Amino acid sequence: MDHFTPKQTYSYLQEHPEAVFIDCRSEMEYMFVGHPIGSMMVPWYDGGDWELNPHFVGQVKKLAGANFEKRPIVLICRSGNRTIEAGEALERAGFKHVINVLHGFEGELDANHHRNSVSGWRVDGLPWEQY
Repeated sequence: MDHFTPKQTYSYLQEHPEAVFIDCRSEMEYMFVGHPIGSMMVPWYDGGDWELNPHFVGQVKKLAGANFEKRPIVLICRSGNRTIEAGEALERAGFKHVINVLHGFEGELDANHHRNSVSGWRVDGLPWEQY
């Protein structure tokens, strides 16, 4: 698994339009906190009990298509931790090029235990939207 900063990821996605950009946060996070433009939501954990999505790998395979193992898969979550687990699951399933976005969408905690001020996709000023 490769690990790119948000800015490196954005450049990579511009240069590799075949890459599949997966936001693996929960549906609530994706919709209400916002998400990178062009990302597709496939939760790793979701629901009221924060349950592991047993269909995650299959859902990503479907998005990646017939030659899934050859397509780059870019994963983003809140802070860059969930994507490690999700990426390892994809690699075990045969994906050959998985990229983890370091610091995720909201970044690390600051001194006051808040996100969105130290690092991450939004702090770096990269394109995002909110529903």
